[in-house]
Amino acid sequence: MKTKIRKGDTVVVISGRDRDKDKRGEVIKVLPDEHRIVVQGINLRKKHQRQVQTQGRRNLSPGIIEFEAPMDISNVMLICPACKKPTRVGINREGAAVQRMCKQCQALFD
Repeated sequence: MKTKIRKGDTVVVISGRDRDKDKRGEVIKVLPDEHRIVVQGINLRKKHQRQVQTQGRRNLSPGIIEFEAPMDISNVMLICPACKKPTRVGINREGAAVQRMCKQCQALFD
């Protein structure tokens, strides 16, 4: 499935946990097959990491690591770079070019 949100876009969380709601962040990774995205600084999880020996004879340090977990794409809205507001994304097809556009101010993203 093709998504309208891409890596590097700025998004705002519109639903989910109260501590993450209304926060803005940059998209780090898009997982279109799972319909999920990873946003920088949002949906943080803690994992207890055991000491692991890698192939190069180095050890990964043990302890509690914090990382961004994937969240559903439907829980975020794209921020328009022109009007700086959360917006729905439209598709503008002119000739062979396909571009994303803001539904409120009609500004093109790409």
